[in-house]
Amino acid sequence: MLVTGIKRLVLDVLKPHKPMAIDLAVALSNLGHVYGVNLSLDEVDQQTENVKITIEGDDIFFDEVKSVIEDFGAVIHSIDEIAAGRKLVEEVSTLQDRT
Repeated sequence: MLVTGIKRLVLDVLKPHKPMAIDLAVALSNLGHVYGVNLSLDEVDQQTENVKITIEGDDIFFDEVKSVIEDFGAVIHSIDEIAAGRKLVEEVSTLQDRT
């Protein structure tokens, strides 16, 4: 049975203003097995910005992602979502979620 690795990572990251978020997104998108990166700004203060980074691909290596983020002077606050396996499974809302 062929089992593939991580297909989606959603990370909460604290980074300095420089280098720019654009540069971080491009660096992450250049990693092997990464198909796309979405980086959205959540919060800004004088020295730093909080960003949510969504990475999709096939067999994403977390250690490589973490290394790039740390090379940019940033730190991962939390891993908010992980999807792994042969295909992406989207979260669905249940009756309990609606009440």
